[in-house]
Amino acid sequence: MTSPRREGKDAWLPGFRYLILTGALAVLWSCAWLTRQASPPESLPEEHRATQELVQTLVQRSGELRSLRALASVYYSGSDGKGGFQEVILVHRPDRLRLETLSPMGAILIVTADADEMAGFHPREGLFYRGRSSRQNLYRYTQIPLGLGELTSVLMGLPPLPTQGPWDSDGRSIIRDLGGGWKEAISFHPTLWLPTKWQRSNPEGRVELSAQFSDFSSTPAGLFPLKIVLQAPLQQRRLEISYQYPELNVDLSPVLFVQQKPENARELPLDSLGG
Repeated sequence: MTSPRREGKDAWLPGFRYLILTGALAVLWSCAWLTRQASPPESLPEEHRATQELVQTLVQRSGELRSLRALASVYYSGSDGKGGFQEVILVHRPDRLRLETLSPMGAILIVTADADEMAGFHPREGLFYRGRSSRQNLYRYTQIPLGLGELTSVLMGLPPLPTQGPWDSDGRSIIRDLGGGWKEAISFHPTLWLPTKWQRSNPEGRVELSAQFSDFSSTPAGLFPLKIVLQAPLQQRRLEISYQYPELNVDLSPVLFVQQKPENARELPLDSLGG
């Protein structure tokens, strides 16, 4: 998701390549391996549950997931190429994010964001970018048209939208009209009652952006998707995130989501990245 101006063909991936430092990795690897066997869930009634009940599952789900610390394997494919890398991901909902892209020689990019500021440090180039926290600045690194709160939700297996508002049901999905022909839809697992897909469609009925959640595993915070796939079909972009040893609802200090310029780095405004 973060792109250090792109190493090789890793274009759209940028933001998903950065996170906590070497010490944090040691903590991640020491975590207990999550079992992939989920406890027996209840089943949805014959056809579907009432719209309000499905919305209520989202409300409950949102309240259960607050923070995440995880190592992830990330794979990107698009018209501009393909590639994979390891990423450390720290999330504290609703508005704190730290991504660190790893290489055999260490981190190649560290991106942090909170409600006020975003920063991107490129160790190899000795460049430090700083700017206000905004959807546009986040897009400069991730190339994903989501705001900070939306992106932190997606990384925790949640649809990137508030649950308030009028919804209609369609089988195991709920749909709402955003106006002007735009629509959003959320699909649910047939037995787990958990969101498995979110998508946003344009007035022509074509999907602009979608997120899929799968490979659910048992955790102390409930079932959690170990695999998240983001797609922008019209741009032919696909980003797949596979979590390893995720820790949920851990205490994460606010200082992890703010960067200070290293002494020998050159500071530049974030908007100089273009995009």
